[in-house]
Parts: sequence; structure tokens; C-alpha cells
Amino acid sequence: MSGFFGVVSKGDCVEDVFFGTDYHSHLGTKRAGMVFIVPGKGFRRSIHSLENSYFRNKFEDELKEFSGNSGMGIISDTDPQPILFNSHLGRFAIVTVSRLVNLIELEKHLLEKKKHFTENFEGNINPTEVVANLIIEKESFVAGIENVFENIKGSCSIMILTEEGIIAARDKLGRTPVVIGKREEARAVASESCAFPNTGFELEYYLGPGEIIHITSDGLTQLKKPGEKMQVCAFLWVYWGYPPSYYEGINVDECRYRCGAALARRDNVVADYVSGVPDSGVGHATGYANEKDMPTMRPYSKYTPTWPRSFMPQSQDMRDLVAKMKLIPNKAIIDGKKMVFLDDSIVRGTQLKDNSKDLRKSGAAEIHMRIACPPLLYPCEFLNFSQSRTPLELAGRKAILQMNGEEKDLKEYSDPDSEKYKKMVEQIAENLDLDSLVYQRLDDLVEAIGLPKEKLCTHCWDGSSYF
Repeated sequence: MSGFFGVVSKGDCVEDVFFGTDYHSHLGTKRAGMVFIVPGKGFRRSIHSLENSYFRNKFEDELKEFSGNSGMGIISDTDPQPILFNSHLGRFAIVTVSRLVNLIELEKHLLEKKKHFTENFEGNINPTEVVANLIIEKESFVAGIENVFENIKGSCSIMILTEEGIIAARDKLGRTPVVIGKREEARAVASESCAFPNTGFELEYYLGPGEIIHITSDGLTQLKKPGEKMQVCAFLWVYWGYPPSYYEGINVDECRYRCGAALARRDNVVADYVSGVPDSGVGHATGYANEKDMPTMRPYSKYTPTWPRSFMPQSQDMRDLVAKMKLIPNKAIIDGKKMVFLDDSIVRGTQLKDNSKDLRKSGAAEIHMRIACPPLLYPCEFLNFSQSRTPLELAGRKAILQMNGEEKDLKEYSDPDSEKYKKMVEQIAENLDLDSLVYQRLDDLVEAIGLPKEKLCTHCWDGSSYF
């Protein structure tokens, strides 16, 4: 997805930006960057690949080269950032958490206006540079950001570093979060509020959909009021978010406890214990076990020293290998046992199928999988989640294809009370060698989050959301 962190302070902010950005490492896998306004030298930035390393390892040795009272960092799941610009609006640096579905059309629009692009990303133009060019079409940053919101399809949250402070803007429909933290003589902007406690900031303010604010070390000024419509990604609570983070005032891990409890209340399976698939499944499993008054155990341990993330490598074969290597089965806990597993989601099902094989080899008597969200049937059009070469790679769509061929109308498959839904889930369970499989109902998930359905983006489950 990507995540950013910026600071404006009366003192040096380099370490704040370094550590605050690092707390977003779970959100991005490709590249990271930092930029500071260094006294007497202007904007100074650094960008590194994260595909085979950690953020802190790449940037720690460079910290002595930076100084300044304002700066920002980005962990990017897409393009190299930050981008530096000099324009009629002045010098600025920009980072985005975005996905531009209509990138090709925007490129054509800008080239027809005799604009040019200097940044490349995997043979294509850099999406953040496109956003910057849309901004400088107008006579102010506010009008420029509104121009971005009016012309893109997808999502885009923005942070701009200027000599007068930081301008932050949340996606027009609020799909991704932007939060403000404060401490004495400093303000911070972040994607994840979990970046605040250990950097000394208190959560001060949640930006609303399309809201634009300007921050300095003294405080914040609202430049544009938030809109009324919101489509915040529900998957933030299910999977993306780090457990201590809050979105719209709702804590991630508390929501996961409620998700697990909701699954438990509808479940009558008899098992020896409950387990969460590390990491995001752990909170869901805790809620399930507490509701059922069942013991929790760890048939799998996650080996993090050298296999921290399963989605870092660019080839799918290597990602599958890393996913397998990082989870080590414990035969002593597995042999002869009936187990309930909680996980956040099933995308393609590749990793889960491998897990089932390992569990069977270790003597598992029964494997019951409980998923904290509904079946994924639609590829995400707004963020970089559940992206595949074809939607038919999704476990649910693959099951539908096996049963009935390729179907266009998926409405009944989104209805947990329909016969088609039941048959699809049974087929997924068979494909993954599970004794039983239960998905969360969408109405239960919405209740667990605690926001009205119309304020949540639930597109990947029911195809209901919009640009």
C-alpha cells in the first residue's frame, strides 16, 4: 500500500523522520526515501530499494549527512519517492500513497500540454511525478491538489514539503488514512498512528476525506474542509494496519478481536485449540478463542530473523518460497490435533495450500480455517491489494470457474445465504485440503469495524465501491 511520515519541528528532526518512517515498513516492499530541507543547502533526498533489505539498514549510515527542522519519509510499494520539483509554486518535495488506475490517460493529458517526465518506474512514468505535474497546473497548492482529486481514478493521499512547512492531503474519498501527531514544538504527519508513541508524539487529529491541511512546528491550519463521502478501505483493520494503530478513532487490534468473536459466535466446530496465522491472524484468533473459551497454541512459528516478509521478492516463485520458509510447523503441537486456524484473508490460496500440506505431514487430525473477511471476488481498483494477472487467480473466482465456468454476475457469490456461495466455499476448502472453511459475513465485519457500511470500501468482497 505504502506509508509516509513527515515532521516539522523547531529542532532537528532527522531521527524523528527516520524512526517514524521505519514504523511504516509493513506497508511497502519496493523502495523507500527520505528528504530534508538542510540549512544552507536546500532539499536533500535519498532513495533506496528495499526488495532485499530493511529500511533502517539502507538509511542508517546516511543520517549524518542530513540535518534540518523539516523532512519526510516514505515506504513505497510502488514508485521511487520522494520527487523534487521546482515550479511557479516554488521548490517542493512530494510523496504519495496512491494508485492511479488511469495513469496512461493522465500521461497523455500532460504530454499534450507539453509537460515532460524525468522519473521512470519499471519502464513507465512515475505516478508521483504525474501527481506533481497535476498540482503545478494550478495557481496554488490547494487548487493543484483539488485538480489531482478531480482527474485521477483510484486513490491518492499526498504530503508536500515546502520551506513554509508541510501540506498534507487525504485521498478524496479517504481510502487511505492520514493522521497528525503533536508534541512540544513539533508536529508530525503519518499514515499509521503507531508511529507516534515511541517518537514522542500524541495523536492530535484525523484528516477527513479530501481534507487539506498545512502544518508548522506551532500547529496546523485547515486549507480545505473534508468532504462528506468516505470510502475508507475496510482491509486496513483486517490486514494492512499494525495492531496499535487507529483509523477513524477505531483501534486495529480491538477490531480484530471483534472479528474473531463474530466468527466464533456463528461456529459450532469442535477442536483442541485455536491458532492465528502469523502475524495479522493472531488478533482475530485471540477474539475467537476468548469468545469460545478455547485454548490457543502455536502450531506454526514465524521465523523472522532472515524471512521477515513473504511479499518482498519480485518473482511469484520466490515469494512463494519465502512464504513457506518463514513459517515453521511444530509437530509436537500438531500431531493428532484438531485445529481451528484464523487468518485475515485468502487471496490466491497458494500459501494456505502449502500450510495444509505441512500440517498433514505433521499429523494434523483436522484443519478448520476461519477467515476474518468475506471471499475476495473482485480485484482491488483503488489500492495495491489482491493484484493479479487476472481476477481468475483469486481463490473464489478459481472455484467459480471450476464449478460453473467463467461467470460475469457474481452477486449471488457475495451473498453468504445463497446456495452458490455455499458451493463456492466448499470448492475452495476442497482445493486447499481443509476439513472446513468459514468466511466472515460482510455484515458482521462492518459491525466489528463500527462504521456505517456506506463509509467503508468493501469492493473486493461485493464490488460495491466507486471512484
